[in-house]
Amino acid sequence: MLSVETASNQLASMERPPFLLSMDRVTKDYKSDGQSVRALNDVSIQVGAGRFVALVGRSGCGKSTLLNLAGAMDFPTRGQVLIDGIVTEYLSEAQLTKLRREKIGFIFQSFQLLHTLNVIENVEIPLLLAGHSNARPLAFERLESVELADLAKRMPHQLSGGQMQRVAIARSLVHSPRILLADEPTGNLDTATGNSILNILQQICSEQKMTILMATHSAESASFVDTVVRMQDGQIKEIVRS
Repeated sequence: MLSVETASNQLASMERPPFLLSMDRVTKDYKSDGQSVRALNDVSIQVGAGRFVALVGRSGCGKSTLLNLAGAMDFPTRGQVLIDGIVTEYLSEAQLTKLRREKIGFIFQSFQLLHTLNVIENVEIPLLLAGHSNARPLAFERLESVELADLAKRMPHQLSGGQMQRVAIARSLVHSPRILLADEPTGNLDTATGNSILNILQQICSEQKMTILMATHSAESASFVDTVVRMQDGQIKEIVRS
């Protein structure tokens, strides 16, 4: 069994594994009303750096569970999940926090902005939590990259849905993660606005060589990615790479 000390050494290692995300025969069971419910069943997948991957399937197929495992927000019942070569389930809480803060960015369907903070303050939160001394200039750079620098002082309620999602993207990128996890990022947006968000994600993936894993039920959204993973009943049914 891998020890916490070994996991700590993994975090410090500078070697790059062949896959940024790897799941080996992962099964995930939950308890619901005293019954065991299987959300993922013997799933294996490897994702390299700089890939834009869509998890596609109906609600309940296991997309969100897979994202949670990929973000070290949950852990498998059986099997193994590795993020940048690190086995997640053997990390301490402090090591998990470090892993998420340094290597993973999150984008949500509901934006999850703090409505008592303005745009620039929302973007710099991850840096402030990590004790970064140069948070404001870096946050402003990220806002510039999503073309919202002129709205830095606005409050979230003064923004459109598309603008709020772009703020959320800037926040998710401010600490330069290696993996970006997006859960239905266009679900609350109209088609044109949603497509503009997907174009931004596509550009980020291409220019920054960032790995993006996106859960979606939309075939149109999936057309923007280079790898489509079709899921059904907690299993991967098909992987299509362009």
